[in-house]
Formats: sequence, structure tokens, C-alpha cells
Amino acid sequence: MQIIYAVAALGGVGILFGALLAVAARFFAVESDPRVEAVREALPGANCGACGFAGCTKFAEAVVEGKAASNGCIPGGSGSAEAIAAVLGREAELSVPLVATVFCIGDCESSRDLFLYHGIKDCVHAQKYGGGFKACTDGCLGLGNCVRACPFEAIRMGPNALPLVDREKCGGCGLCAVSCPRNIIKILPKGDRGHLVLCSSHQRGKTVQNVCDVGCTACNACVKACPQEAITIEDNLAVIDLAKCNDCGDCVLKCRQGTIFPRARIGGVSGRTRAAAGARA
Repeated sequence: MQIIYAVAALGGVGILFGALLAVAARFFAVESDPRVEAVREALPGANCGACGFAGCTKFAEAVVEGKAASNGCIPGGSGSAEAIAAVLGREAELSVPLVATVFCIGDCESSRDLFLYHGIKDCVHAQKYGGGFKACTDGCLGLGNCVRACPFEAIRMGPNALPLVDREKCGGCGLCAVSCPRNIIKILPKGDRGHLVLCSSHQRGKTVQNVCDVGCTACNACVKACPQEAITIEDNLAVIDLAKCNDCGDCVLKCRQGTIFPRARIGGVSGRTRAAAGARA
């Protein structure tokens, strides 16, 4: 009998507390703005944080409260911006689509290693061992941190241990760039116009030649070849001004290392293959 009384008492206490919680929830309930849910539905739902807020729900709340712009969702692009503007009854704000670009083509065939690395398959950890196993201090380590960081599955590792970005899937959130300890990934406006120097090394030419077959040696050949004066050498690295570049391709033909590549053809191949394709463009 004592067990029955104990069970009944516990059940009664549970019912009492449940009733109290139900009353409290009803009494202290905070009405939510239905627009928040509508805005959240217009977002990709990746919770990537590229907007500067802790997830899509927080961003949606900020937009409704007027604390964030309707085009603040980078991965959502103009589609999300227009949908959000429709929900809020505002005019859609312009949104510039972005894409991640890997500024290195020194894959396992084109670049040298200092030593064999058998540690954790993580670029940050590998970087802690003598500054990384790559002879080029600015070259891709190829251990896939950027692949794991991408919420859109827009990056994969190529057959020669170099990340390849699917420009159609990439939302430009920037998480891959943040995950790279060597800062070789940049987030650029989407577009096919212009050429890029796919190298991040700031070492002197001779040093670059000793560690990588496709690295920029700052030889000035591309600078002299460019009729638009769109190329400059900055800290031992050629840099192309996309606003000036008219895609004539003269720089590609003059680049001895095959480091310059038209934006329209970046992705899908790597290392020697990519450089050769660039030279044929």
C-alpha cells in the first residue's frame, strides 16, 4: 500500500507542476511577429553566420526589427533579398553574388613537400608542425578544412589534393576562407570577366621556382605584356585589377609559370592541368 500511495503522490505532484507550467506559459507568453518566420523561410537555412548574426532566425529577427539589411544574407543573394523585401513590403536592396576562389594551383604534382606528414588530417594542426609540410609557406596544404567548413557542399578535394570550388553551388559565405590557416581562399564578386593570378606566395622568384612549378615569380613579364596596365607587382606577387582587365589574354601567353587563368575557366581542374589549360585560353 505504501508503494501505491507514493506513486499516487508523485503522480499528483507531477500533474500539479504540469498545470502550473501550462498556466505560466500562457500567462508569460510573448507574441512572436509572424514576419520573422516568413523571413526565415526566405533564407537558405545554412546558419552559416555570414550575415553577422548567430543563425538564420537571429538574422530574420534583426531584419524585421530594422537592425539588418534585407540583402544581408550573402548565400541567399538577390533571391532571398527580393523575397524578404516582399514580406516586409519594402523595395528590394541590391545584392552582389559572391564566390570563393582558391588562390593556389600548387597541387601535389606541382609543388614540393618538406617532410612526410602523418598527423591529423587538418590544415590548422599541420600548420603547427614546423609551419606546415609544404615547401611553399603560402601553398595549399590540401587537408580539406575548407571542404568540411562549407555548408553548401560547394568545395571538394581534387585528385591532386587541391580544393575545387563549384561556382554554381557556392554562396560566398566565407566560412572556407576563415577555415584556411594560410589565407589562400578569397571571396570575390561572381563573374566571368577578367583574369586572376592563382598564387598567394610573396617569396622571391628564385625561392618560388625551387618549391613550386606553377607559382608566381614576379618576373614582370605579365606587367609588360598587359596593354591595359591592369597588372602590378605587389610584395613579389603579380596582382590583376579586374576593373581594368579586358580579357585580352596577353598576360597568359607571357606567363612562364602558367599561373594566370581566366575567371571563366577556373574550377574543375588543378595544378599542371589547370595551368596548361590557362595557357591555351
